[in-house]
Amino acid sequence: MRYLDEFNDPALARRLLDDVHRATTRPWAIMEVCGGQTHSIVRHGIDQLLPEAIELIHGPGCPVCVTPLEVIDRALAIASRPEVVFCSFGDMLRVPGSEHDLLTVKSRGGDVRVVYSPLDALALAEAEPDRQVVLFAIGFETTAPANALAVLQAHQRGVTNFSVLVSHVLVPPAVTAILASPSCRVQAFLLAGHVCSVMGTGQYAPLVRQHRVPMVVTGFEPLDVLEGIRRAVLQLESGRAELENAYPRAVRDEGNEAARRVLADVFEVCDRTWRGIGTIPASGLRLAEPYRRLDAEARFDVGAIRTGESPLCRSGEVLQGLITPHECEAFGTRCTPRAPLGATMVSGEGACAAYYRYRRLDQPVAAPGRGG
Repeated sequence: MRYLDEFNDPALARRLLDDVHRATTRPWAIMEVCGGQTHSIVRHGIDQLLPEAIELIHGPGCPVCVTPLEVIDRALAIASRPEVVFCSFGDMLRVPGSEHDLLTVKSRGGDVRVVYSPLDALALAEAEPDRQVVLFAIGFETTAPANALAVLQAHQRGVTNFSVLVSHVLVPPAVTAILASPSCRVQAFLLAGHVCSVMGTGQYAPLVRQHRVPMVVTGFEPLDVLEGIRRAVLQLESGRAELENAYPRAVRDEGNEAARRVLADVFEVCDRTWRGIGTIPASGLRLAEPYRRLDAEARFDVGAIRTGESPLCRSGEVLQGLITPHECEAFGTRCTPRAPLGATMVSGEGACAAYYRYRRLDQPVAAPGRGG
């Protein structure tokens, strides 16, 4: 199966691992930015095959996990209104708000529907002109272009019963915030390949120069991740700090120009709060002025939102790479995928979900033969 089997080749994986073992002479901490990479690492046990001196730190790159609690609660309030058809991707339905989730709203009679494309929501609005169709538009630079296209087409067609609840976030400001933190231990980054396939690599070169930290654009298959780690370790060991593209089959330096154009047209940059992390300046997108009439937050007055996180949940520390999921006292006991306290346990890209799914319920045990 082309583009799948090639990146699961055990012999090549062994060679890449041997390279990493030979090159490693001291401890290094490397952050994989994207939750998809975290799942690949945990699922395939990559972290347990590396030299003990290599620590992988899980980053904040899970779009569901970082959607602010205030936005989740606002979505729940809008979805509960009788005139609304609330459209969302499936991974948001079980994300806990302050009191419940979208599935609960649906079970109580709310018209909550799963869509597989933002354009499906727009088509629904055109098919049911007497209903108000709201699209939950969350995610990083990867999902934002498709949502922007739905907004653009609704605007051009004059669709009046379609709106979007926007909570898009941007990766480079988050990387900057991590590097600026006094508690930062990250010495190199594996950048999210799909984000770079849209936005290109140019935004990261200034960060590499300013912070003298290696950054490697990395894919998501096991060999992609291993190659990213190998390149990061070689840079660290040689004292270099460069931007490298280890995912050239998907990423061009200039990114996807058409996607970037529609983003620049429909959205503008704003400050954004990240769940569990806090507000990061210039880290979000909101509708640009010509499209503000499609803003669901302005269209539906749901009153004041009072949020309340579970005091047991430590997902914010997980998202910042300060702890691993099994270091949270609630992990696997008070917090499970069926009864999550935080989004990291229920999201398909959440670090807690990865550890739970692949049975890392206890402290990891070093694999036989593993050594520095």
